[in-house]
Amino acid sequence: MAIEVTVPEMGESILEATVSHWLKKEGEYVNVGDVLVELETDKVNVEVGAKAAGVLQQIKVQEGGDVKVGDVLGTIDEKAGQTPSPAPEAKQSEKVEDAPKPPEPVREQKQEAAPPPRQDGKNEKQKEAPLVTPVASRLARDKDVDISGIRGTGSEGRVTRADVEKYLQAQDKLDRTAEQPQALADVQTEVSAIQPSGSRPEERIRMSRRRRTIAQRLLEAKNSTAMLTTFNEVDMTNVMNLRKRTQDQFVERHGIKLGIVSFFVKAAISALKGFPYLNAEIQDDEIVLKHYYDIGMAIGAEEGLVVPVIRDANKLSFAEIEKYIKELVGKSQSGKLSIEDLRGGTFTITNGGVFGSLLSTPILNPPQVGILGLHKIEERPVAVNGQVVIRPMMYTALSYDHRIVDGREAVQFLVRVKELIEDPALFLLD
Repeated sequence: MAIEVTVPEMGESILEATVSHWLKKEGEYVNVGDVLVELETDKVNVEVGAKAAGVLQQIKVQEGGDVKVGDVLGTIDEKAGQTPSPAPEAKQSEKVEDAPKPPEPVREQKQEAAPPPRQDGKNEKQKEAPLVTPVASRLARDKDVDISGIRGTGSEGRVTRADVEKYLQAQDKLDRTAEQPQALADVQTEVSAIQPSGSRPEERIRMSRRRRTIAQRLLEAKNSTAMLTTFNEVDMTNVMNLRKRTQDQFVERHGIKLGIVSFFVKAAISALKGFPYLNAEIQDDEIVLKHYYDIGMAIGAEEGLVVPVIRDANKLSFAEIEKYIKELVGKSQSGKLSIEDLRGGTFTITNGGVFGSLLSTPILNPPQVGILGLHKIEERPVAVNGQVVIRPMMYTALSYDHRIVDGREAVQFLVRVKELIEDPALFLLD
């Protein structure tokens, strides 16, 4: 009996996906629960497992194809999975009967189990191997590629899917050159004769579903909102000194470092309480004011920007916010963010400073009407009490929907954030 492999329910508001990568091939035997295919949505990647054991009979949607919930991805032949099982048992029984001595099968099993001690060196190499994203790891395993030989271009030297694909392309060219050097030389001669001097090569890459969705949402934000941005600058001296004085005690007590972003989360919430229209959204001709604070944190992942949410951030301590952020970043890097991690959000913070951005204009994350942009901390000469001094300064930016937020409110919001960061003792008054 053929069992259909269908696109499962993928979460709230997610109706479509793109087939990213088949982990099994047609004709391959699969067990219940084996991951067959990975789907890419605009928010997270979804793994589709086998609901029955058997042979993957047919792949109906190839990689890169778009699908909807309920669409058939492929079929599994259960009967094909049942027929091979008696054969190994029969062979084993014949071996036992033919064998004059019972210990013989045991010696064969020991010989098969012997390789692990000889893999010590390999294990050492694996320990030294670079960090790898889940998508890149699956692709390398499927193509039988030694990941330790690939230089990663992702964050912290992480090997990405693009790195593996480039490695495979390079190896393919090397193989063709080794097999047909003269033919390749002839082709190169023909190409050079046809191409004009100074010609520039191009490469076409299909946009991922997430990248397409990001592009669509950014255009929607631009075309459907009256977005403006206001700027300010913040003296980070007191926050940095406070972190320096208390860092060791903070780590000892909470097991995590005190970062910069948690101060801005706290400051933003305090400012949102004073200017509630920045913690709202527009629904038809009504303004929905939200009296809870789910703060989105924009994170640049391998497949594209994601905005996981810190729930009820106003109820969390500095340490709890830091742990929340660390957990979300870890999930993003390992591809384990869930739909619940990304759902909702009332206000967003994005930190371009981690990439070296000095100043930028953040784009709204609809239906939210406000987003706070943080930037690189840079020492600059500033005037303090009539004297020119060098201080660690940061530019901040607030983009807002002018349909319900006026410029006066936006400016005062940033001023409130500035006051709290420059004098952290004010947090005690909230």
